[in-house]
Amino acid sequence: MLRTKADVFIIESLDPDDEGNGRFEGSVISSILRLHGKQPKYRYVRTREEFEEALVEFGKSRYRYLHISAHGDTEGLCTTNLESVDFDELGDMLRPYLNDKRLFLSACSMVHEDMAAYVIPKTGCFSVMGPEDDIEFHRAALFWASLYHLMFLKDAEKFSRPRLIETLTKVSDLFEVNIKFFYRSQSARGFGEADVHPEKTANRKLGKH
Repeated sequence: MLRTKADVFIIESLDPDDEGNGRFEGSVISSILRLHGKQPKYRYVRTREEFEEALVEFGKSRYRYLHISAHGDTEGLCTTNLESVDFDELGDMLRPYLNDKRLFLSACSMVHEDMAAYVIPKTGCFSVMGPEDDIEFHRAALFWASLYHLMFLKDAEKFSRPRLIETLTKVSDLFEVNIKFFYRSQSARGFGEADVHPEKTANRKLGKH
């Protein structure tokens, strides 16, 4: 088995208005990661074909963490050119590349049980996490940059599930973001869900976009 690298591969696809207004979450995250001495890879894509090509590159990189920043909803994600990718298709696309790795999804309302049911058993990834509601761009950029900062501060070589859950809980509370965290398990469903909501944010609902 090839050794993986404790680094982040970022794929981003925004709508034209986001592009025109410079709302590039991925570049912000990349800058924070470089301050930690990491070597993140950042790929901006506009089409479904380019998205699949970036996934191939992710597989070749042997990076352990895949971060996808895109517009999404409860059915899947959407590219700049308005090409949709539903969860079943996303699972198929990720299958060759995500085994024993972690997926960070920065997309509105995408992370829920249906998504986990398609993606985790198909790919064999360790975990999938992301916002369960809508989230503004500035909040998303600060949230993810802070999460990676805190994780790499103490876990430069490996993210463990307990540390991820602990850190996600703290950061989600700080930035008022409702996060879902699903992980691979031996259950009949093939995945489980961790509670990352502190008591005072458990019932908080956010506005998005």
